[in-house]
Amino acid sequence: MKLDSLEKLLVHEMKDLYSAEKQILKALPKMAEAAHNPHLKKVFEDHFEETKTHISRIESAFASLDYEPGGEHCSGAEGLIKEGEDMIGMDGDEQIKDAGLICAAQRVEHYEMAGYGNIVALANALGINEISKLMRESLEEEGKADRDLTYIAQKEVLFLGSVA
Repeated sequence: MKLDSLEKLLVHEMKDLYSAEKQILKALPKMAEAAHNPHLKKVFEDHFEETKTHISRIESAFASLDYEPGGEHCSGAEGLIKEGEDMIGMDGDEQIKDAGLICAAQRVEHYEMAGYGNIVALANALGINEISKLMRESLEEEGKADRDLTYIAQKEVLFLGSVA
């Protein structure tokens, strides 16, 4: 696709994020299975369900623009997911591994938040309020997942009294 309009840039960014979300959907069950902390496991399981909704929202946005969602591969998400898989495969203390899973997951969340923020800004610039609203909902959910991960890290996983 030739990037010769903001609408085409919007479509490109949506395709990239769609690919990212599809990859993340496959990775989240592995993260949940690897987590030892029950609250961390629940955040991953809950975010798996939210990710299905995010994918559905992106598909709705594509339908409103009369474009197909596929056709791109998000290499950024692929690399971040690989880092999470590397963490899963490491030997070590359960609590330290959970801290590592949180680190990997938050990198993914920040990547997604950047993507959704870009799409919201482009949709706003184009006056496409429906897409802006849909993507803002996903952006807010990604932010909540990030805050939940921070809370678990600070209150349960990284509690200095229990980590050697």
